[in-house]
Amino acid sequence: MDSIQSITSDADKRMTKTVEALKADLGKVRTGRAHAGLLDHIKVDYYGTSTPVSQAASVTVGDARTLVVTAWDKKLVPLIEKAILESDLGLNPATAGETIRIPLPPLNEERRKELVKVVRGEGENAKVAVRNIRRDANQHFKNLLKKKEISEDEDKRAEDAIQKLTDKNVAKIDALVAEKEKDLMAI
Repeated sequence: MDSIQSITSDADKRMTKTVEALKADLGKVRTGRAHAGLLDHIKVDYYGTSTPVSQAASVTVGDARTLVVTAWDKKLVPLIEKAILESDLGLNPATAGETIRIPLPPLNEERRKELVKVVRGEGENAKVAVRNIRRDANQHFKNLLKKKEISEDEDKRAEDAIQKLTDKNVAKIDALVAEKEKDLMAI
């Protein structure tokens, strides 16, 4: 039998995961500054296994607009370079020996505005996911009420608690989106 507590707890966990997923997705959106997490989603064929670049090389920030990738195996250098070139980031790596330097071109105004739209879209999708979790939890409460396992007062209190959780997580999503927009528009 589901209890109000278990339904609320499950909804809270799912909403938190949604916020964390948004945080990870926004981390992949390129701002004008270099950060090591930029290459996290790029994979390279490491002895037959698709491996993230960060697990096949060290990725460091050379300066505000340059990433430095140092492969742990010399044979991987051309593979990593190729993976970066073929990625959706539009970067042009320059290799010198075992080191790959990746200059990040400055974002033009038009590209910044496109990225802001992408970020807002991601935020909206996360809010929809949180609201769907709220709807599911409320539906569970209604089912318990129909089966007379909880009273109308308990149902009302449970729905209020879920609404508070929803508001809290939507506020977190708004804050993440606003911060990413600020990063994107900073020159």
